[in-house]
Amino acid sequence: MTEKSERKLSRRSMLGFVGGVVATPTLLGQPATGQSANRMRPRAGDELVFDEGPRQGEIVRPGLLELHARPIAAMARDPATGVVRDGSRLNRVMLTRIDAERLSPRFQSNAAAGIVAYSAVCTHTGCDVFNWDAEQLRLACPCHESQFDIYDGGRVVGGPAPRPLAMLPLEIVDDSVRVAGPFRGRVGFQQAF
Repeated sequence: MTEKSERKLSRRSMLGFVGGVVATPTLLGQPATGQSANRMRPRAGDELVFDEGPRQGEIVRPGLLELHARPIAAMARDPATGVVRDGSRLNRVMLTRIDAERLSPRFQSNAAAGIVAYSAVCTHTGCDVFNWDAEQLRLACPCHESQFDIYDGGRVVGGPAPRPLAMLPLEIVDDSVRVAGPFRGRVGFQQAF
């Protein structure tokens, strides 16, 4: 073996070791070094809290959400530590109450008491999806007018968005809306050049 190939082997071995050290905490369900708990994606058991308005920081309870009302912005909060997962805008969701019987059967397991949650980040260019078409019952992006069907898993029904909004599965525990599992679908966007 030459001196040059020994260096490559050594460098490669070191990179493998470092990669294993960084990945291990993540695999164990803990944040990797340098990743704070508030940047982690919502996790099963997290409670949802209002992200804005007069109730900001309060736990979202089913009775506070009216049928077909404008969706509200929420963030997940670890109930054990009180850490709100607000370190990344990719964690923000839009919540609303719908007629659960009208929800596409494929997505019914993601709803709880008629409440659904979708990523607040448009899949087109990453703008915040906060517009609401009350007549059509659709979430809409103000940037390029993509529209998403809340009754069909966030399916794109208008505009240039390339894929549906990611859906966050929910459950009701002790009269609070909680996360039941990881996002279904990819959160965020990928700009095509």
